[in-house]
Amino acid sequence: MEQELESKEIVFLLADDHSIIRQGMEMIIDDVVPNYKVYHTSSSQQIVEIIESKGVDIAIIDAHFPDGNSLHIIPLIKKAKPNVKVLVFSGLEEDLHVLKFIKAGANGFLSKLSEEEEVRQAIHNIVHKGEHFSEMSRNLLVQLVYNPDLINPLSRLTKRELQIAEMYAEGLGNLEIANNLDVKQNTVSTIKKNIFEKLKIENLVELIDIINTHHKI
Repeated sequence: MEQELESKEIVFLLADDHSIIRQGMEMIIDDVVPNYKVYHTSSSQQIVEIIESKGVDIAIIDAHFPDGNSLHIIPLIKKAKPNVKVLVFSGLEEDLHVLKFIKAGANGFLSKLSEEEEVRQAIHNIVHKGEHFSEMSRNLLVQLVYNPDLINPLSRLTKRELQIAEMYAEGLGNLEIANNLDVKQNTVSTIKKNIFEKLKIENLVELIDIINTHHKI
């Protein structure tokens, strides 16, 4: 099997809106894969078209693009070409996001904070095994069997915390939220702190992203 893969040309698609990321990934592919071809795109809208027209075997894609979200593109890839292996290469927190990409059909998840050797191993795994998941991701998959709500980090919040998180996502501030709920502003601040701790986030931009991605999944 290894010899077959070494002789076969592996066709990659690198989809990321930052060219330096794509160039760096291609350099590692060059080290790891003996016979390959690489196509590039910075647009999520071109991903499925390139995969269909260029005979892509492995798509390495970012989680977010200025013109779209990969979470909605992966099912389109799998529908068009079920055998294409999809590796999500993302700056998102793995423990918060990996399960939703697996659910969408991804064959692997790799953090952009990974060391070069981890990236090399991921490329090797996706080529030779058809998947790449860290020990953390595998543990989360095991936990998911016992706790299906794990795929949605918002399930960690109480009803009140979720209500306030949604208000923040709508652009309301602490005072407006306190007035709407008829509670003290300090109470809202405390709940906000709890929300951030439970979701492992540091700012409202991250909160809004999680609300938009996971709400009503």
